[in-house]
Amino acid sequence: MKQVSILSSAVAAALFSQSTMAAVITGQVLDKNQQPISNAEIHVHGKSQSVVTDKQGQFKIDVDNKGQLHISKNNFIDKRVAINGEDQNVVVTLTPTSVETVVVYASALHKNSLEMISPVNVLAGDELKDKAKPTLGETLKGLPGVNASYFGPVSSSPIIRGLDGPRVKITQNGLDSSDASRIGPDHATSNDSLAAEQIEVLRGPATLLYGSGAIGGVVNVVDNRIPTDNIESLTGAAQYTHDTVSNTNTYAAKLETGNDGFNFHFDGTKRKGHDYDTPNFELPEEQEEHEGEEHEEHETANSVENTFIDSQTVNFGTSYVGDHLTLGVSFGRIETDYGIPAHEHHHHEEEEDHDEHEGEEEHEESVFAQLEQDRWQGYMSYALHDNWVENISLRVGYTDYKHAEIEDGAVGTVFTNKTTEARATVEHKLGLWHGMAGYHYTESDYDADGEEAFTPASVTKTNALFVLEERQFGDVTVELGARLEDYQIDSAVSMAEHHHDHEEEEEHHDEEEAEIINYSEDFTNLSLSAGAIWQYQEGQSVALSVSRSERAPLSAELLSNGIHIATGTYELGLGYHIEDGEIHFEPEDIEQETATNFDLSFRRFIGDFGYTVNFFYNDIENYYYQQNTGLVFDEEHGLESAADADEDAMAVYQFTSKDAKLYGIEFDVHYQVTPSALVKVFGDSTTAKLKDDEGYLPRIPANKLGSELQYTVSDWKFSLTGTHYFEQSDITAYETKTDGYTLFDASANYQLDLGPVDTQLYINVDNLTDELGFVHSSFIKEKAPLPGRNFSLGIRGYF
Repeated sequence: MKQVSILSSAVAAALFSQSTMAAVITGQVLDKNQQPISNAEIHVHGKSQSVVTDKQGQFKIDVDNKGQLHISKNNFIDKRVAINGEDQNVVVTLTPTSVETVVVYASALHKNSLEMISPVNVLAGDELKDKAKPTLGETLKGLPGVNASYFGPVSSSPIIRGLDGPRVKITQNGLDSSDASRIGPDHATSNDSLAAEQIEVLRGPATLLYGSGAIGGVVNVVDNRIPTDNIESLTGAAQYTHDTVSNTNTYAAKLETGNDGFNFHFDGTKRKGHDYDTPNFELPEEQEEHEGEEHEEHETANSVENTFIDSQTVNFGTSYVGDHLTLGVSFGRIETDYGIPAHEHHHHEEEEDHDEHEGEEEHEESVFAQLEQDRWQGYMSYALHDNWVENISLRVGYTDYKHAEIEDGAVGTVFTNKTTEARATVEHKLGLWHGMAGYHYTESDYDADGEEAFTPASVTKTNALFVLEERQFGDVTVELGARLEDYQIDSAVSMAEHHHDHEEEEEHHDEEEAEIINYSEDFTNLSLSAGAIWQYQEGQSVALSVSRSERAPLSAELLSNGIHIATGTYELGLGYHIEDGEIHFEPEDIEQETATNFDLSFRRFIGDFGYTVNFFYNDIENYYYQQNTGLVFDEEHGLESAADADEDAMAVYQFTSKDAKLYGIEFDVHYQVTPSALVKVFGDSTTAKLKDDEGYLPRIPANKLGSELQYTVSDWKFSLTGTHYFEQSDITAYETKTDGYTLFDASANYQLDLGPVDTQLYINVDNLTDELGFVHSSFIKEKAPLPGRNFSLGIRGYF
């Protein structure tokens, strides 16, 4: 295998490379007032090991060649200092910044969030802990340009600039999360934000390194399950939170230790909660009819049935970190049971207190998902520091994912996905160019069995080569990138899946329905990018990037043919054609989705006033999306006109491809009013429509505008956030508009002095005014409004 040969080459390089005399770099890090900065991080560019400054701002680090020191500290602008490979002393002065600077691991070239050409958001530290929710979508939805698909609070995926599903790549430490969340909105992501060190949201050219599934963006969850720095003592953290809106208790813990280059990591979370409460809302009409009885008055509800969660995650990791070589391996296990709203049976509607449902009794009365995932990861990094090769690294992963839907206590549909992935990279310097080249391999074996198996089993393989290069011209940094990807999909499509005859014709067509079509298709996806950032003044920059990305359809977009009960629709893929009420499999002449994206960003991050403003325009040829055909599917009669069908018939949605354009703005402005008070204003606007005046795209998130006030006094930190989601009336056929709403959130955090344990008490109040809000991007918006007022009470400690 290619990854084995890469590893062998690295080991050979370690054995036969010429060693150089070691040197010691000492120094001090100061602020502009010449005061020492403690806990600043220093590492040699290209190496993962790092040291931190002491209380006097002093540090000492060993080097074996000339290169570059990278000095970083929260709330200061990063600095890089050239070193000559000999003993020397350096004094570094850092300039304060008005926003937090964080190294973006998904950037590939060790850039921090202020140096990125592509727009990026990073949640880290206490801000991440305060905003962490059971799903990535709910955790990230407050960021400019980011929204959530919202299939209830336990199944909610990120939407970036109006794009979601297969266009948003979700990774964990740079490798695909390998779950089934890209197949349907009712499938939860398998990433837990509580165990994360930081979560990165990338748009634009930087995403092409992660594959054709990253046209919309990349969400990278970074954790320390494979430690890449030496851990010299036992450290850890623990957290407990109680949410009142769903009576949910969450426990989380982390332990890390190490000795003589060997490091160990453990983290685990446990979350258990019940159906969540909402402000009083009217149930949709179809939920008001029970056993043929029609109600003259609208029925109302104040909770959303079948939204419980019972989840456990555990991660173990170990590594060896030497002067040149880092090796590590990790194992993670996820077990989650969660309810699927709008998918429940109605025979328990007479039960008034849904919070009393416990354990198996609740599970037997509802349809719920049982998610299990085992995930192995390996990591190798070797720092050479020769004339042109700086570092060779390899990440490998194997994921065994299973998602079973339980109906009345029995297994209904089972989705499985076994994924093997390898990413090998070589970081290098060629003259004045610094960059990274690599090879990326994935193989995904997907299967579905049961009533809701609307997508047939398939095997998808990708082999890709990519390169990213940058060069500095004075105050301007230029970045060029390219990715060439071979994408192959194989599936056995049963004729029974697309042939719907009346009962009296079934026997006649038994043999025909048993016929299997072996479908195989190969696509070549080429993606290119170019961008530049101009630091025209200290702490101020403007960035421009252009990218062209190709994407082949996923199996769900291409081969779906069946009832998707969770969304209440009958889904058809691109490979099918409807003629005279019959469905035919004709997957010819399917072209790749091709996106040409322009990004223009203005940033100021120095002094008391700062901002980030991004303008984007995305021109997409052959945009894949689900279109209402105007037909319905009835199990007895097959396809028929909606006018002639029973009320229980399901609308038929088919994937089609048309040219589209998406454009908009996202911004984040902040002002440090006093040393204790900070005000932020943020928002985003996305317009998404088909070309040639064919209308708007479906389920595009509403625009939002918000403001946040942060105030610190002594050991207290307070915040108040208000976000207005505007009415969404830019809708497509068969779609209804969604009213606007405003959410207010508040939090208070108190720092306790408990000796060696850094302890925080906190209370967060979400939806302070108990506002009723419906999410336009949700498939079940009328059945699952947002949660009502919620008090989150908790304590966290670090040692």
